[in-house]
This record gives sequence, structure tokens and C-alpha cells, in this order.
Amino acid sequence: MSYNLAPLQNLIDQFERMQGIGHKTAQRMAFYVLGLSDEEANNFAKAITDAHTKIKQCSVCCNLADSELCHICQSTARDKSVICVVEDPRDVAAIERTHEYNGTYHVLHGAISPMDNIGPDQIKIKELMARLNDDTVEEVIMATNPTVEGEATAMYISRLLKPLGITVSRLAYGVPVGADLEYADEVTLSRALEGRSLI
Repeated sequence: MSYNLAPLQNLIDQFERMQGIGHKTAQRMAFYVLGLSDEEANNFAKAITDAHTKIKQCSVCCNLADSELCHICQSTARDKSVICVVEDPRDVAAIERTHEYNGTYHVLHGAISPMDNIGPDQIKIKELMARLNDDTVEEVIMATNPTVEGEATAMYISRLLKPLGITVSRLAYGVPVGADLEYADEVTLSRALEGRSLI
């Protein structure tokens, strides 16, 4: 349904442009914003503007930061000899929630996808390679998504790293906890078998 009120329709349209937001959710969000007081609406708008203008990419790992370096690159407690390569800043947040990893990260901001005209030069591979010049890094963990594009990106980067003598590993993928084997696809089961460990 289209509204005759242009500002409202524009607000709905803007929310609908967000990934994963359908028309009905966009309408609910727009009406929520309309219900805000003037002060709340200004705070909401300021939060969007501040996030857009103050958040940038870390000069080392390309993760999100509000200063030259992100908090992970600034930390002296992190293991600088290990870099976990991910596609997106959200992947950093997901791995950090596990509290199992103490190395550093490198955010590619995408994956190689010839169908979408995204080649190695369109993502942060050069920046990753620049980090490997000082012999500090001993291992690079490829944690790109288990998609065709993610796998292609991991293989491309691993071929670049092989001559440098750096250990390249890949996250093990397999059957999630609580899942039934009968519902797992062949690729997932293959990955689970390849990544099996002793108990």
C-alpha cells in the first residue's frame, strides 16, 4: 500500500532498502519513528549521522573503528601471530562471542564473485598481504563463508600465502549441534567428515 503522504512513503521506502527488511516491517519501523517525540526523533537521527560519519575502517585490519585502530588491534593482550580472515565486520562479532579466539582479524569487506564483478582488487586482499611483511604472522585462519564465493576467496588467498611459508588453515564446517544427520546435505556431511577430530 502506498501512502499519499510523501515524507511517510519516503521513510518507508528508505527502511525497505535495508537488507532483510520487507514492506510490512518497513511500515512498522516508519510508524514507530512517527510516534517518537521530537527529542527522541532527533536523537535517533543523530545516532544514524554519528555512526555514518564517525565509524571508519581500522588502518590495520579494516574492521570497524571509531579511531585509527580498532580495539582489537590496539590490545596488547591479543596474539599478533595469528590473523583470522573474515568477509564482514559482523563475522568478527560472531567469532568474538565465542570467547575462544585471542588472535587478530582481517576483514575483507566482501568475497571474490566474478558474477557480481567483484575481483581480488575490490576487496581488502592487498591490505592483508601488506600485514605479512614483518614476519610477525605465523598462521592465517580462513574464516570466509562456506559459499562458492567464500571458498573461492579462501583458495585464492591461500595460494598467495603458500610461497610466504605462513601456515594457512580453514575453519572446520559440518553438522551443527542439535541437528539430525538425515537433514544435512552432502556438502555439509563431507565437511563434517573432513573436519572430524579425536574424542
